[in-house]
Amino acid sequence: MRVRAFRGRWTVFAAVAMTGALALSGCGGDDGGSKNDSSEVEVFSWWTGPGEADGLKAMQADFEKKNPGTKFVNAAIAGGSGTQAKAVLASRLQNRKPPDSFQGHAGAELLDYIKAGQIEPLDDFYQRNSLKSVYPQQLLDQITYKGHIYSVPVNIHRSNVLWYNPDILKDAGVDAPPKSIAEFITALKAVKDKTEKVPLSLGAQWTADHLLENVLLGDLGTDGYNALWKPGADWSTPAVTKALNDFGEIMKYTTLEAASTDWQGAAKAVVDDKAAFNIMGDWAYGYFVGDAPNGLGKKLDTDFKYAPAPGTEGTYMWLSDSFTLPKGAPHKAGAEAWLKEVSSKEGQDLFNPKKGSIPARKDADKSLYTGYLQTAFEEWNNPQTKLAGSFWHGVNANNKWHTDIDTAIGLFLQNKDVAKLQQGLVSAAENSGQ
Repeated sequence: MRVRAFRGRWTVFAAVAMTGALALSGCGGDDGGSKNDSSEVEVFSWWTGPGEADGLKAMQADFEKKNPGTKFVNAAIAGGSGTQAKAVLASRLQNRKPPDSFQGHAGAELLDYIKAGQIEPLDDFYQRNSLKSVYPQQLLDQITYKGHIYSVPVNIHRSNVLWYNPDILKDAGVDAPPKSIAEFITALKAVKDKTEKVPLSLGAQWTADHLLENVLLGDLGTDGYNALWKPGADWSTPAVTKALNDFGEIMKYTTLEAASTDWQGAAKAVVDDKAAFNIMGDWAYGYFVGDAPNGLGKKLDTDFKYAPAPGTEGTYMWLSDSFTLPKGAPHKAGAEAWLKEVSSKEGQDLFNPKKGSIPARKDADKSLYTGYLQTAFEEWNNPQTKLAGSFWHGVNANNKWHTDIDTAIGLFLQNKDVAKLQQGLVSAAENSGQ
């Protein structure tokens, strides 16, 4: 059952000893914010890209309509997956200058903030707004720590999606999207040998981390992948070695683009007929089909198609964006008004179709979720679907572990040494504190 899967993972998260965390973990914040100040709300996120920026703008407009006396301050920091934003946030929290609300991935990523006393529990907020009945219980379990809820989820994303260009696959003689890692490598080779296109587009370094989690899931299976995040997990097994060797082989067919292009540039290469494949979360869908200037205005099935990442069919590698109430928020009433917008049916139904995600609430308007999003909606709500948390997007690795994996990947991109990569991942797991 899905509920058990979530509870099992959160039991692991709750046992985490947050040692050696980021600099922010040593700071407690200040309780000087005015509980009654609703004059403005500063919302901190990393939603600046196409699709996500449109979704935030739609939610902002609804918020301003409902709260005409509150000034909305968009404090978004550019950078895929929040890499830059989290560094800026750490500095602000350390200096006791929190925003009124900030975005964070639901799961282990928030534990540092909780342990450091930097975000407030939201039990009363959930009670006042009757939210426990509209969110899936398994998601509530995930965002609960020691009996308290600390964030308000706005969406669910899928991380394991293969986006591909049907015309390039046809030219390469690839009849169907690959269903296994072995088939994927064969298809990449065919594209390289038979076309002049890039087999697999890649963006900034974090997209290589994202690729790694998909290869691990594809090779190890759901249970094997989930086992990697349990206490005492062994990353030195032959099965992990094989997966890492496959990752190294796949990387030979990629073009690591400049960091400035980020995931958008890598995804765009597929619909621009420059690359055959891209493995990216389903936020890419909003980018593909959205209208200019932030979207590409492309058509599903004509300009691009999608499939589960190779080897991951039947598994939903998930993540959830959520918002928090920082301790000492300068405009606490404004922050709570924003959290009410984030948690509302109207807000989520305005945001998610543009973002390319599905709502966290159970009572969303299903008619708004078409094309790819209809499939995602149905699979997420199918009790037969297996679940795997995205380590890169904060579900099952704390910040230290996350950083150490990223360091190991960065070294691999330089030396291409799979054995050293595995040594780095073994060390990261042993020193994670989980």
